Amino acid sequence: MARILITSALPYINGIKHLGNLVGSQLPADVHARYMRQRGHEVLFICATDEHGTPAELAAAAANQPVADFCAEMWGMQKRIADGFRLSFDHFGRSSSARNHRLTQHFAERLSGAGLIDEVEEKQVYSNADHRFLPDRYIEGTCPNCGYERARGDQCENCTKQLDPTDLINPRSAISGSTDLEVRTTKHLHLRQSAMREHLREWIDSQSGWPILTTSIAKKWLDDGEGLQDRSITRDLDWGIPVRKGEKPWPGMEGKVFYVWFDAPIEYIAATAEWADAHGLGEAAWRRWWRTDEGADDVRYVQFMAKDNIPFHTLSFPATLMGSAEPWKLVDYVKGFNWLLYEGGKFSTSQGRGVFMDQALEILPADYWRWWLLSNAPEGGDADFTWENFQNGVNKDLADVLGNFVSRVTKFCRARFGETVPEGGAPGPEEAALAAELDAKLKDYERAMEAIEIRRAAQALRAIWVAGNEYLQRAEPWAKFKTEPEAAAMVIRTALNLVRLYGVLSRPFIPDAAEAMLAALGLEADQPWPEDAASALDALAPGHGFETPEVLFAKIDDESRAGLEARFAGDE
Repeated sequence: MARILITSALPYINGIKHLGNLVGSQLPADVHARYMRQRGHEVLFICATDEHGTPAELAAAAANQPVADFCAEMWGMQKRIADGFRLSFDHFGRSSSARNHRLTQHFAERLSGAGLIDEVEEKQVYSNADHRFLPDRYIEGTCPNCGYERARGDQCENCTKQLDPTDLINPRSAISGSTDLEVRTTKHLHLRQSAMREHLREWIDSQSGWPILTTSIAKKWLDDGEGLQDRSITRDLDWGIPVRKGEKPWPGMEGKVFYVWFDAPIEYIAATAEWADAHGLGEAAWRRWWRTDEGADDVRYVQFMAKDNIPFHTLSFPATLMGSAEPWKLVDYVKGFNWLLYEGGKFSTSQGRGVFMDQALEILPADYWRWWLLSNAPEGGDADFTWENFQNGVNKDLADVLGNFVSRVTKFCRARFGETVPEGGAPGPEEAALAAELDAKLKDYERAMEAIEIRRAAQALRAIWVAGNEYLQRAEPWAKFKTEPEAAAMVIRTALNLVRLYGVLSRPFIPDAAEAMLAALGLEADQPWPEDAASALDALAPGHGFETPEVLFAKIDDESRAGLEARFAGDE
């Protein structure tokens, strides 16, 4: 049994996330966590809301709420939505927690003691119209590297180049649009990331099997002379973790807070401590996941995130952990994802373009979305959500292949043999061939899941569903029943065992439907993972009772699809 620590990128607090955010981190992390639990491993799946920074302050002001109250309310909303999508977090924390305050201050003090923090007088942009310093991401302009006209002051979303606000051409306030900006002098703490360059390079080069997307972005930042720069870790803001040394303010840093990019990944550790606190487990319980001198040396740590977060998780956060000169657990595998587009363009909150997580759950149950998003996960490149593709995926995969199989088998059995597993007949060459086929497909599925290749795993799972349908078509129990009722009984008994097998194997992807299949067979959801297909096809004994379930998946008709396309097209 392995010990596996899983973290997904922290969703930001300023609003409901869209489907691209979901499939770019939390949802595939949940699939991995569920699968590893089913295989008997000890899993800890951690996430939290990312609550600091200017966007949170501005969103709270727009809602006419104190920022702390706004963040608490939004945490509750994001937690409810995560539950709605059946995200199986062991703990869903908050980066504003007391634990994260203490840990962030601890790391800053350790880094300072190691000579990796400088106090730097720097020039920052001040907006006279907004009466405030503008954090990097709230300054927009043209990227000097690629010419993208909406680059932010910290990074260009188009070419991913790290920027400073003063690098931008024609800068403007992203809050008011004002160009009445001036540069003022202020003092901040800088993390000397450049001093860690060779340590980071050696560590990244030692990693084997990381996705190409992850290593290419990490090495691009390392090899780019401007990529891994010394970076400010403080800001002139009210909301955040105060810059302190121990119990006292950091001299010269009074009134400042730590920058969100510095404190947010530390929350992975803090949230683990919050999990231990919530369960009354004590300090040792969380430290065994994070401290290599206290048991974490045998932990496999896997992170999930979209590609824009890769530099911070492969360079900046490891620089913080390494630079502390303490035995913290470093990530073993970083699973990065490309973008999910909406009908060929970007999701847009302001324009009402695209589907957001709360809206999705109002339209259809979670499994519909989980299946389509995961089977189209943006791994090798960007993926495009279209309503036509979504309709086809739901109708062909979920309704026609899986749902139809379960319905045909259970209804036929009820009509001909009653609602118990029928007895009679013996497996023959057809069943032996099915078992051999399923064994091969099960190995494909397991290999893809172990490799965290989400799309390939979904294809392998679908192929297992298809194998059952093809078996049923070949065996024709409806024809056999007329002349060979015992042979028909044996086919249906095999098919009912396939329903059980599908319930077990499908749990990582579509947990509600999997539970419904197993519940219809009178079984608990935590059925063991199959050792081989032959034993799985004989798991339900004759006489075992079942109920004919409701329709697992309803089809999406053309009229409904057209209405959804119009509703979420956004402002022209």
